Parts: sequence; structure tokens; C-alpha cells
Amino acid sequence: MHGPGDFELSRRGVLIGGAASVAITATPPAADAREAVSPGAEAPVLAKIGFTVNGTPRTLELDTRTTLLDALREHLQLTGTKKGCDHGQCGACTVIVDGRRINACLSLAVMHQGDAITTIEGLGTPDRMHPMQAAFVKHDGYQCGYCTPGQICSAVAVLDEIRAGIPSHATGDIAGRPAMSADEIRERMSGNICRCGAYSNIIEAIAEVAARRKA
Repeated sequence: MHGPGDFELSRRGVLIGGAASVAITATPPAADAREAVSPGAEAPVLAKIGFTVNGTPRTLELDTRTTLLDALREHLQLTGTKKGCDHGQCGACTVIVDGRRINACLSLAVMHQGDAITTIEGLGTPDRMHPMQAAFVKHDGYQCGYCTPGQICSAVAVLDEIRAGIPSHATGDIAGRPAMSADEIRERMSGNICRCGAYSNIIEAIAEVAARRKA
């Protein structure tokens, strides 16, 4: 059995010990210790990269570890492409490269030498909107708007995929031509997450543009 005094002493000891450990952690290590833990870091490897972005040739000298997303946002100031999860799970960073949609956060800029890249800024402007942008506005296919650039870039590429006959998991006959159906669109857009939950409006916007193209 421990009395109240014993408990108080034990608690005080724990507090004193914790304070001492914090003080030790906060003390900077000696110079030789720092060098032993973190030897002189090598300079980053730079590479000159040339690609076409929204119809304009661009050349950048970048650290070879720079993602395409960071190249677009930080070096070209094309901030319409959003950084959401930065792990390829939300689709906010979707751009179109040589006609195919990709997650820009998962792709290194050096992999796109000579490629043609289209971001949301290259699809249309407030004065001259792309049909998909106009349909999103008409059908209220967004709420906070953060995922919208990626949603629109993905939607444009989805219609091109279906038109090219590329099957999805929702395609009944992979040897046949995919139908321009809500199920096809929903399946193909499943990698683009809308935290606001505007999915039904997004599908309506894409379906309207698809119907116009078919007509």
C-alpha cells in the first residue's frame, strides 16, 4: 500500500524527469555530432525541361524531384491546378497530357520532356469558357470549387476516352464500343473526389456536353 505522500513524491518525480528530458531535447547538439547525424547534403540535381503548356512552349530548370504539379503551380504560376491530397487519391490535380488525363502530383516534371500539357487555364477563360466549364456553371457542378479544375479536366478527357472506344470497368462488352451512359461517366469520374458531394450535378453537366457532341 502506498500512502498519499508516496503518490505525491512519485508524481513530482515524473514531472521533474519530464522537464529534464525536454531540456535535453531542446539543447542543440555539438557541431561534430550534427555532422555525424547529417553529413553535408549534396546539391540538388537540376535538369532543363521543355514542354508545351496550354499551347505555349515553356522551358524550366528544375530539381529532378519536382513533381509536374509543383512545376505548374510554383514555377509557372498556373494555380488553377490544385494540390489536394498530394498522394494521387483525390484528383484535384488532374491535368491533360498529350490527350490523356493524369494526376500531376504523382508525375515528375522531368518525365514530360516535349509533352503537350493542358491545365484548366488552357481549356477556357471566364470570357470564353469551354463547353464543359459552362455546363458545370449551368448545372451547379461545384460548391467550394476546390476540386472543380480537376473535375473539369477529367470530364473533358472522359468524353474523349469514350469516343475513342476505351473500355472501363462499367463497360458491358469490352470488345464493343462503350455507351455514353451515366454509369460509364460515373465509373470513369470515380477518381475525382468532391468533398461537397455535388456528384449528381457533375454527372448532369458531363451528360449534357456529351449529348451536344453526339448531336
